[in-house]
Amino acid sequence: MADLTFKDFKSDQEVRWCPGCGDHAVLASLQRALPKVSSALGYDKERFVVVSGIGCSSRLPYYMNTYGFHSIHGRATAISTGIKVANPDLSIWQACGDGDALAIGGNHFIHAIRRNVDINIMLFNNQIYGLTKGQYSPTSKLGAITKTSPYGTVENPFNPGSLVLGAKGTFFARSLDVELALNEEILTQAALHQGCSVVEFLTNCVIFNDGAHKGISDPAVRADKTIVLKQGEKMIFGKDRNKGLVFENNKLKVVTIGEDGYTVDDVLTHDATSDNFALQMALADMKGPDFPVALGIIRNVEDATYDQAVRNQVNDVTAKAKIHNVDELLHSGSTWEVK
Repeated sequence: MADLTFKDFKSDQEVRWCPGCGDHAVLASLQRALPKVSSALGYDKERFVVVSGIGCSSRLPYYMNTYGFHSIHGRATAISTGIKVANPDLSIWQACGDGDALAIGGNHFIHAIRRNVDINIMLFNNQIYGLTKGQYSPTSKLGAITKTSPYGTVENPFNPGSLVLGAKGTFFARSLDVELALNEEILTQAALHQGCSVVEFLTNCVIFNDGAHKGISDPAVRADKTIVLKQGEKMIFGKDRNKGLVFENNKLKVVTIGEDGYTVDDVLTHDATSDNFALQMALADMKGPDFPVALGIIRNVEDATYDQAVRNQVNDVTAKAKIHNVDELLHSGSTWEVK
């Protein structure tokens, strides 16, 4: 198998997202991650499949030089599940938006996570319906003024991380569209994970929700408003690298290192592979003016996968079966010859 490169995964199709759309950066990250995945797993390009539903992000299969399937609204997860169960040798990558995956596709989404199907879900979260021209979505902020909420939304949004972990997901990561190196690293680890991986990308829609994530993505505030979690490293952040996270009284707390008696030793060490579900849920749900938004791999644990369980069951039933093919079926039991 020849070594694959970034260019091997680029299709000859013109990328037709709006200039400045965050989807461009996620596409580039995926195209750069798959050569590493191919090398690590020993996969030829023909073993990669990109599946999507309906929405701006769902154009992604056209821009990947792999097999692809552009399905219908909200049903990408069902299609991905079917492909993986039918052909477990394939690496499945699913592109979906916050409306596509969490509204009409919400039921498929949570059950794929619950079942731990070995697929990789890339959730593009721009907190708006872009392709249908600016309606509010399940992740739009409370009070957001959109074409379908001219006086502001009156419903609280989903936090995709809380939703994934609440469904007992085995892999969840979050990142900003502009974090290209981090995105490439996350996608590579998602592919190596045995089970359902969900990566939430906070993307910007320059037309209908420009600046939705500016409060954390702006370079002037990003260091103080986000924390990049790295396996085995201290949870330290801030432009001066002097803030840290500790766990006190069963909840997270932001402290300043060197003040109030707190030292680096008091700061939590990140372990996405641990079974500390409460801490991982707290990290996924961090928000508010006093807390940073957690980026990176928050949870990465092993569990049995749905597709492997199906294959094991089929093999078990086949081994015990008395009839193994149609010819044996036709000649089984009582038969008659009609003359």
